[in-house]
Amino acid sequence: MPELNLYFIALLPPLEIRQDITQLKEYARDTYGSQAALKSPPHITLQPPFKLLEANIPLLKQRLTEFAGKTAPIEIELSGFAAFPPRVVFVDVVHTPGLMAVQPALTAYLKETLGIEDDRSRHRQFHPHVTIAFRDLQRHQFKKLWADVRDRSLYYPFTVFDLTLLQHDGRRWNVEAEFPLSAS
Repeated sequence: MPELNLYFIALLPPLEIRQDITQLKEYARDTYGSQAALKSPPHITLQPPFKLLEANIPLLKQRLTEFAGKTAPIEIELSGFAAFPPRVVFVDVVHTPGLMAVQPALTAYLKETLGIEDDRSRHRQFHPHVTIAFRDLQRHQFKKLWADVRDRSLYYPFTVFDLTLLQHDGRRWNVEAEFPLSAS
């Protein structure tokens, strides 16, 4: 039987910012018992998880290379914290024009060229964020974590130069490939 693998597409901050955000995720694990966010590198999801036959990965990579080649590097600003009660706490992301344009363009391109789409995303507005704690954060712990971080200062401006494809290995998400954003 052909093997289906699980993937998603994201923008990753530079390594030093990822390390800082990973420390926040570790704090959420150690203090509030939420560790699910540690199963992926800090990221901004552009295309939520989807299944694809392993045989179709070369075509996916070709399409992502084409898309990224027509897309300019993206200015990102991480600024403060926000939440989706009752379980999700995240680093908030400023809705910069480049970021807000790339997500719908990518999802439309993937639907048109490969038939990849996420039913939930069609009914939800894109809200870029970098998750600190989610799924396994208990409601009473959510309130405590949110009270702990909501007024903390955090600001990271940077430029993303790659679109990143991540693959799930059964335990965690790993970078499968990066595609340079190279339009001028």
